[in-house]
Amino acid sequence: MFGIITHTGRRSGRTYATPLNVFTKGTRYVFALTYGSDTDWVKNVIAAGGCTIKTRSRMVQLRDPKLFRDPERRDIPIVVRRALGLISVNEFLEMTASAEGES
Repeated sequence: MFGIITHTGRRSGRTYATPLNVFTKGTRYVFALTYGSDTDWVKNVIAAGGCTIKTRSRMVQLRDPKLFRDPERRDIPIVVRRALGLISVNEFLEMTASAEGES
């Protein structure tokens, strides 16, 4: 699944829109960190405690960002899991949809 997250710069205060692949499992949204966890968008989301994602023509407020490592990529669909393995991606960011966050 593809989505565009909206997040605020932690130093600039500017609003940014970043297109990303996202994988959902219930109210959990998992992002494969193909460029690692040291990217500005990841730092912005963690500093803010969440972000908004537009996916499938709806906006969802995400909260409680958690970084985790999973060399086996268990939360990712098998076809994508293999591709991520080829480029050695094992860092992920997980967030939860706010109950009131869907529109």
